Amino acid sequence: MRATLILTTAPNLKEAKAIAKVLVTKRLAACVSMKPGWLSSYRWEGRVQTAKEVLLLIKTTERKFSKIETVIRQNHSYKIPEIIAIPVPKGSKEYLLWLNKS
Repeated sequence: MRATLILTTAPNLKEAKAIAKVLVTKRLAACVSMKPGWLSSYRWEGRVQTAKEVLLLIKTTERKFSKIETVIRQNHSYKIPEIIAIPVPKGSKEYLLWLNKS
C-alpha cells in the first residue's frame, strides 16, 4: 500500500481535534499531527484574506483518500476545505510498516 500524506486546515484547534479523532478512531489515519497558529493568506469571495488556522498532517494510505475526504467534508465548517494528498515515495521501513498496520 502506498503511504500518503493528506493536508487540510481547520479554523481552530477544537475542530482540528474533532476531525483527527474521527480519522484515527475509524482507522482511516495512522496519525494526525496538528500545528496551531498556521497563518494563511488566500483569495476568497473576491478579496485577499488572512486567517490563523490549524494545519493537519494526516498520515495514511492512498486507498483511504475517498473516505478521509468524506469525513473531512462532514466535520468541517469551511465551504471548500483544503484536502490535498501527497504521495510518500520513501520512508523508514519500520514507520511505513506501522502506518500500514494502523
